[in-house]
Amino acid sequence: MFKLNVLIAGSTGYIGVQLIKLLLNHKFVKIKYLCGNTSVGKKISSYEKFFLNKKLPKIIRFNKKYLKDIDVIFTALPNGEAQQISNHLTSKNVLIDLAADFRLKKSSEYLKWYKQKHKAVMNIKKSIYALPEINGAKIKNFNIISCPGCYPTSILLPLIPLVQKNLIKLNNIIIDSKSGYSGAGRGVFKKYKNKNLFESLSAYGVGFHRHNSEIEQMLKEYSKRNINFSFTPHLSPMFRGILSTIYIEAKKGISQNKINYILKRYYEKHSFINVLKNDTFISTNDVINTNNCNISICKSKYKNRFIILTAIDNLIKGGSGQGIQNMNLRFGYPVDTGLK
Repeated sequence: MFKLNVLIAGSTGYIGVQLIKLLLNHKFVKIKYLCGNTSVGKKISSYEKFFLNKKLPKIIRFNKKYLKDIDVIFTALPNGEAQQISNHLTSKNVLIDLAADFRLKKSSEYLKWYKQKHKAVMNIKKSIYALPEINGAKIKNFNIISCPGCYPTSILLPLIPLVQKNLIKLNNIIIDSKSGYSGAGRGVFKKYKNKNLFESLSAYGVGFHRHNSEIEQMLKEYSKRNINFSFTPHLSPMFRGILSTIYIEAKKGISQNKINYILKRYYEKHSFINVLKNDTFISTNDVINTNNCNISICKSKYKNRFIILTAIDNLIKGGSGQGIQNMNLRFGYPVDTGLK
Protein backbone atom coordinates (compact mmCIF):
# COMPACT_ATOMS: atom_id res chain seq x y z
CA MET A 1 0.00 0.00 0.00
CA PHE A 2 1.37 3.43 -0.99
CA LYS A 3 1.89 5.69 2.01
CA LEU A 4 2.50 9.41 2.16
CA ASN A 5 5.77 10.41 3.80
CA VAL A 6 4.95 13.08 6.38
CA LEU A 7 7.09 15.65 8.17
CA ILE A 8 5.68 17.43 11.22
CA ALA A 9 7.31 20.75 12.11
CA GLY A 10 6.34 21.86 15.59
CA SER A 11 5.75 18.33 16.78
CA THR A 12 5.93 18.91 20.55
CA GLY A 13 3.16 21.49 21.01
CA TYR A 14 -0.37 20.51 22.00
CA ILE A 15 -1.51 20.54 18.35
CA GLY A 16 1.58 18.67 17.15
CA VAL A 17 1.20 15.92 19.76
CA GLN A 18 -2.49 15.50 18.90
CA LEU A 19 -1.62 15.37 15.20
CA ILE A 20 0.88 12.55 15.76
CA LYS A 21 -1.71 10.56 17.74
CA LEU A 22 -4.20 10.79 14.89
CA LEU A 23 -1.68 10.10 12.12
CA LEU A 24 -0.57 6.89 13.84
CA ASN A 25 -4.04 5.57 13.00
CA HIS A 26 -3.99 6.78 9.38
CA LYS A 27 -3.41 3.83 7.06
CA PHE A 28 -2.07 5.99 4.21
CA VAL A 29 0.58 7.84 6.23
CA LYS A 30 4.14 7.18 7.36
CA ILE A 31 5.57 9.70 9.84
CA LYS A 32 9.11 10.13 8.52
CA TYR A 33 10.37 13.22 10.38
CA LEU A 34 9.47 15.01 13.60
CA CYS A 35 10.99 18.47 13.83
CA GLY A 36 11.49 20.92 16.65
CA ASN A 37 13.92 23.52 17.97
CA THR A 38 14.45 23.31 21.73
CA SER A 39 13.48 19.61 21.64
CA VAL A 40 16.14 18.41 19.16
CA GLY A 41 17.49 14.97 20.07
CA LYS A 42 14.62 14.11 22.40
CA LYS A 43 11.98 11.45 21.92
CA ILE A 44 8.41 12.58 21.51
CA SER A 45 7.50 10.26 24.40
CA SER A 46 9.18 12.75 26.76
CA TYR A 47 6.27 15.08 25.96
CA GLU A 48 3.52 12.48 25.93
CA LYS A 49 3.71 9.06 27.60
CA PHE A 50 1.19 7.73 25.08
CA PHE A 51 4.10 7.37 22.62
CA LEU A 52 6.35 5.23 24.84
CA ASN A 53 5.77 2.02 22.89
CA LYS A 54 5.31 3.63 19.47
CA LYS A 55 7.90 3.53 16.71
CA LEU A 56 8.55 7.17 16.00
CA PRO A 57 11.65 9.08 14.87
CA LYS A 58 13.64 11.26 17.26
CA ILE A 59 13.09 14.97 17.02
CA ILE A 60 15.45 16.78 14.65
CA ARG A 61 15.90 20.37 13.49
CA PHE A 62 14.09 21.18 10.24
CA ASN A 63 16.26 21.35 7.13
CA LYS A 64 14.98 22.02 3.62
CA LYS A 65 16.95 18.98 2.36
CA TYR A 66 14.35 16.71 3.99
CA LEU A 67 11.68 18.00 1.60
CA LYS A 68 12.94 15.81 -1.26
CA ASP A 69 11.68 12.72 0.61
CA ILE A 70 8.39 14.21 1.81
CA ASP A 71 4.87 14.33 0.41
CA VAL A 72 3.15 16.30 3.18
CA ILE A 73 4.55 18.87 5.61
CA PHE A 74 2.36 19.75 8.58
CA THR A 75 3.42 23.00 10.27
CA ALA A 76 2.29 23.78 13.81
CA LEU A 77 4.81 26.55 14.34
CA PRO A 78 4.90 30.15 15.57
CA ASN A 79 3.45 32.57 13.03
CA GLY A 80 5.85 33.35 10.19
CA GLU A 81 7.82 30.10 10.15
CA ALA A 82 5.60 28.18 7.71
CA GLN A 83 6.00 31.09 5.28
CA GLN A 84 9.75 30.51 5.23
CA ILE A 85 9.30 26.77 4.68
CA SER A 86 6.88 27.48 1.82
CA ASN A 87 9.67 29.21 -0.10
CA HIS A 88 11.55 25.89 -0.33
CA LEU A 89 8.71 23.62 -1.45
CA THR A 90 9.22 21.31 -4.42
CA SER A 91 6.48 20.36 -6.86
CA LYS A 92 5.78 17.14 -4.95
CA ASN A 93 5.35 18.78 -1.52
CA VAL A 94 1.99 19.70 0.01
CA LEU A 95 2.18 22.10 2.94
CA ILE A 96 -0.67 22.01 5.47
CA ASP A 97 -0.32 24.91 7.91
CA LEU A 98 -2.05 24.79 11.30
CA ALA A 99 -0.95 28.32 12.21
CA ALA A 100 -2.02 31.64 10.65
CA ASP A 101 0.58 32.09 7.90
CA PHE A 102 -1.75 31.78 4.92
CA ARG A 103 -5.17 32.49 6.43
CA LEU A 104 -5.37 36.09 5.21
CA LYS A 105 -5.56 36.86 1.50
CA LYS A 106 -3.78 40.21 1.72
CA SER A 107 -0.24 40.64 3.06
CA SER A 108 -1.26 44.10 4.32
CA GLU A 109 -3.93 42.49 6.51
CA TYR A 110 -1.36 40.02 7.84
CA LEU A 111 0.94 42.90 8.79
CA LYS A 112 -1.97 44.76 10.43
CA TRP A 113 -3.12 41.84 12.59
CA TYR A 114 0.10 39.89 13.19
CA LYS A 115 2.55 42.82 13.36
CA GLN A 116 5.09 41.20 11.03
CA LYS A 117 5.78 41.34 7.32
CA HIS A 118 4.75 38.33 5.29
CA LYS A 119 7.81 36.38 4.17
CA ALA A 120 6.19 34.56 1.23
CA VAL A 121 3.85 37.06 -0.40
CA MET A 122 4.00 35.30 -3.78
CA ASN A 123 2.71 32.09 -2.18
CA ILE A 124 -0.46 33.65 -0.77
CA LYS A 125 -2.23 33.31 -4.14
CA LYS A 126 -1.04 29.70 -4.34
CA SER A 127 -2.72 28.84 -1.04
CA ILE A 128 -6.29 28.09 0.02
CA TYR A 129 -8.09 28.86 3.27
CA ALA A 130 -9.53 25.40 3.69
CA LEU A 131 -12.65 24.90 5.78
CA PRO A 132 -13.38 21.43 4.41
CA GLU A 133 -17.18 21.36 4.72
CA ILE A 134 -17.39 24.77 3.03
CA ASN A 135 -14.85 24.68 0.18
CA GLY A 136 -13.46 21.14 0.31
CA ALA A 137 -13.98 20.55 -3.41
CA LYS A 138 -11.30 23.15 -4.24
CA ILE A 139 -8.59 21.79 -1.92
CA LYS A 140 -7.24 19.24 -4.43
CA ASN A 141 -6.05 22.12 -6.64
CA PHE A 142 -3.63 23.58 -4.06
CA ASN A 143 -0.28 22.60 -2.56
CA ILE A 144 -0.42 25.15 0.26
CA ILE A 145 -3.40 24.51 2.52
CA SER A 146 -4.20 26.88 5.37
CA CYS A 147 -6.33 25.50 8.18
CA PRO A 148 -8.68 27.96 9.89
CA GLY A 149 -8.17 29.03 13.49
CA CYS A 150 -10.00 27.13 16.21
CA TYR A 151 -12.37 29.97 17.13
CA PRO A 152 -13.24 30.79 13.49
CA THR A 153 -13.98 27.11 12.81
CA SER A 154 -16.64 27.08 15.52
CA ILE A 155 -18.05 30.40 14.29
CA LEU A 156 -17.92 30.12 10.50
CA LEU A 157 -19.47 26.65 10.22
CA PRO A 158 -22.90 27.86 11.40
CA LEU A 159 -22.69 31.41 10.02
CA ILE A 160 -21.44 30.95 6.44
CA PRO A 161 -24.55 29.05 5.22
CA LEU A 162 -26.82 31.65 6.86
CA VAL A 163 -25.09 34.71 5.41
CA GLN A 164 -24.68 32.98 2.05
CA LYS A 165 -28.44 32.44 1.85
CA ASN A 166 -29.21 35.94 3.21
CA LEU A 167 -31.21 34.64 6.18
CA ILE A 168 -29.82 36.90 8.92
CA LYS A 169 -29.06 40.57 9.42
CA LEU A 170 -25.41 41.48 9.18
CA ASN A 171 -25.27 44.66 11.23
CA ASN A 172 -24.97 43.29 14.76
CA ILE A 173 -23.77 39.70 15.17
CA ILE A 174 -22.39 39.07 18.66
CA ILE A 175 -19.99 36.19 19.28
CA ASP A 176 -18.87 34.99 22.70
CA SER A 177 -16.39 32.10 22.69
CA LYS A 178 -14.78 30.14 25.50
CA SER A 179 -11.75 27.92 24.97
CA GLY A 180 -9.74 25.48 26.99
CA TYR A 181 -6.30 26.80 27.85
CA SER A 182 -4.58 24.43 25.42
CA GLY A 183 -5.64 26.90 22.72
CA ALA A 184 -2.88 29.23 23.94
CA GLY A 185 -0.17 26.57 23.46
CA ARG A 186 2.41 25.13 25.83
CA GLY A 187 3.53 28.63 26.76
CA VAL A 188 0.15 29.43 28.30
CA PHE A 189 1.43 29.16 31.87
CA LYS A 190 4.21 31.68 31.23
CA LYS A 191 2.00 34.00 29.22
CA TYR A 192 -0.73 34.02 31.87
CA LYS A 193 1.41 33.37 34.93
CA ASN A 194 -0.67 35.72 37.07
CA LYS A 195 -3.92 33.95 36.20
CA ASN A 196 -5.27 30.93 38.01
CA LEU A 197 -6.01 28.98 34.83
CA PHE A 198 -7.52 26.03 36.67
CA GLU A 199 -10.09 27.96 38.66
CA SER A 200 -10.85 31.20 36.81
CA LEU A 201 -12.37 32.46 33.57
CA SER A 202 -10.48 35.21 31.71
CA ALA A 203 -11.43 37.44 28.79
CA TYR A 204 -8.58 38.37 26.47
CA GLY A 205 -8.00 39.99 23.08
CA VAL A 206 -11.16 41.99 23.72
CA GLY A 207 -12.25 43.85 20.59
CA PHE A 208 -9.09 43.12 18.62
CA HIS A 209 -8.30 39.41 18.76
CA ARG A 210 -6.43 38.31 15.62
CA HIS A 211 -9.15 35.88 14.62
CA ASN A 212 -11.42 38.86 13.89
CA SER A 213 -9.53 39.19 10.62
CA GLU A 214 -10.31 35.77 9.18
CA ILE A 215 -13.90 35.76 10.50
CA GLU A 216 -14.53 39.06 8.71
CA GLN A 217 -12.72 37.95 5.56
CA MET A 218 -14.78 34.78 5.16
CA LEU A 219 -18.16 36.24 6.11
CA LYS A 220 -17.62 39.03 3.57
CA GLU A 221 -16.61 36.51 0.93
CA TYR A 222 -19.77 34.44 1.34
CA SER A 223 -22.25 37.26 1.96
CA LYS A 224 -20.75 39.69 -0.61
CA ARG A 225 -21.52 42.49 1.86
CA ASN A 226 -19.96 44.27 4.81
CA ILE A 227 -20.39 42.59 8.18
CA ASN A 228 -20.71 44.19 11.61
CA PHE A 229 -19.86 41.76 14.39
CA SER A 230 -18.30 41.70 17.85
CA PHE A 231 -16.12 38.78 18.96
CA THR A 232 -14.81 38.21 22.48
CA PRO A 233 -12.73 35.12 23.36
CA HIS A 234 -12.22 33.72 26.87
CA LEU A 235 -9.86 31.21 28.46
CA SER A 236 -11.82 28.81 30.62
CA PRO A 237 -10.57 26.44 33.34
CA MET A 238 -10.49 23.33 31.16
CA PHE A 239 -7.73 21.84 29.04
CA ARG A 240 -9.48 21.51 25.68
CA GLY A 241 -12.68 22.37 23.84
CA ILE A 242 -14.46 25.48 22.53
CA LEU A 243 -18.02 26.57 23.15
CA SER A 244 -19.18 29.52 21.03
CA THR A 245 -22.41 31.41 21.66
CA ILE A 246 -23.52 33.46 18.64
CA TYR A 247 -26.37 35.99 18.84
CA ILE A 248 -28.12 36.67 15.52
CA GLU A 249 -31.15 38.55 14.25
CA ALA A 250 -33.09 36.78 11.49
CA LYS A 251 -34.54 38.45 8.45
CA LYS A 252 -38.30 38.97 8.43
CA GLY A 253 -40.17 35.68 8.10
CA ILE A 254 -37.17 33.48 8.91
CA SER A 255 -38.04 31.13 11.76
CA GLN A 256 -35.97 29.00 14.11
CA ASN A 257 -37.12 25.90 12.21
CA LYS A 258 -36.07 27.45 8.89
CA ILE A 259 -32.54 28.13 10.18
CA ASN A 260 -32.28 24.61 11.54
CA TYR A 261 -33.55 23.14 8.26
CA ILE A 262 -31.11 25.17 6.14
CA LEU A 263 -28.12 24.11 8.25
CA LYS A 264 -29.20 20.46 8.23
CA ARG A 265 -29.57 20.48 4.45
CA TYR A 266 -26.26 22.26 4.01
CA TYR A 267 -24.37 19.70 6.08
CA GLU A 268 -26.40 16.55 5.39
CA LYS A 269 -23.49 14.91 3.53
CA HIS A 270 -20.85 15.99 6.07
CA SER A 271 -20.59 13.45 8.85
CA PHE A 272 -18.54 15.62 11.22
CA ILE A 273 -21.21 18.35 11.49
CA ASN A 274 -24.17 17.59 13.75
CA VAL A 275 -27.08 20.04 13.59
CA LEU A 276 -29.09 19.09 16.64
CA LYS A 277 -32.73 19.44 17.61
CA ASN A 278 -33.75 23.02 18.34
CA ASP A 279 -33.01 24.31 21.86
CA THR A 280 -30.55 21.53 22.66
CA PHE A 281 -28.14 22.61 25.39
CA ILE A 282 -24.70 21.41 24.29
CA SER A 283 -21.33 21.19 25.99
CA THR A 284 -17.71 20.69 25.01
CA ASN A 285 -17.88 17.27 26.65
CA ASP A 286 -20.05 16.13 23.72
CA VAL A 287 -17.22 16.63 21.22
CA ILE A 288 -13.94 16.12 23.12
CA ASN A 289 -11.55 13.74 21.32
CA THR A 290 -13.60 13.90 18.11
CA ASN A 291 -13.47 15.84 14.85
CA ASN A 292 -17.12 16.81 15.28
CA CYS A 293 -18.83 20.17 15.44
CA ASN A 294 -22.19 20.22 17.24
CA ILE A 295 -24.62 23.04 16.43
CA SER A 296 -27.83 24.00 18.23
CA ILE A 297 -30.28 26.80 17.36
CA CYS A 298 -31.98 28.22 20.44
CA LYS A 299 -34.86 30.64 20.97
CA SER A 300 -34.42 33.94 22.76
CA LYS A 301 -37.03 36.14 24.43
CA TYR A 302 -37.28 38.13 21.16
CA LYS A 303 -39.24 36.63 18.29
CA ASN A 304 -36.71 37.32 15.53
CA ARG A 305 -33.50 36.79 17.51
CA PHE A 306 -31.82 33.44 18.01
CA ILE A 307 -28.82 32.05 19.83
CA ILE A 308 -26.55 29.59 18.04
CA LEU A 309 -24.44 27.27 20.20
CA THR A 310 -21.49 25.42 18.73
CA ALA A 311 -18.98 23.06 20.32
CA ILE A 312 -15.71 21.66 18.96
CA ASP A 313 -12.47 20.17 20.27
CA ASN A 314 -9.96 22.94 19.56
CA LEU A 315 -7.08 20.46 19.21
CA ILE A 316 -8.89 18.26 16.68
CA LYS A 317 -11.69 19.94 14.69
CA GLY A 318 -10.06 23.28 15.47
CA GLY A 319 -6.56 22.04 14.62
CA SER A 320 -4.98 18.67 13.83
CA GLY A 321 -8.16 16.83 12.83
CA GLN A 322 -9.15 19.52 10.37
CA GLY A 323 -5.61 19.37 8.96
CA ILE A 324 -5.96 15.63 8.37
CA GLN A 325 -9.43 16.14 6.91
CA ASN A 326 -7.91 18.60 4.42
CA MET A 327 -5.10 16.15 3.62
CA ASN A 328 -7.66 13.43 2.92
CA LEU A 329 -9.52 15.71 0.52
CA ARG A 330 -6.29 16.81 -1.18
CA PHE A 331 -5.20 13.22 -1.89
CA GLY A 332 -8.60 11.69 -2.52
CA TYR A 333 -8.86 9.50 0.57
CA PRO A 334 -12.16 8.97 2.39
CA VAL A 335 -12.62 12.16 4.39
CA ASP A 336 -12.83 10.37 7.74
CA THR A 337 -9.64 8.29 7.31
CA GLY A 338 -7.70 8.47 10.57
CA LEU A 339 -10.49 10.43 12.23
CA LYS A 340 -13.05 7.79 13.17
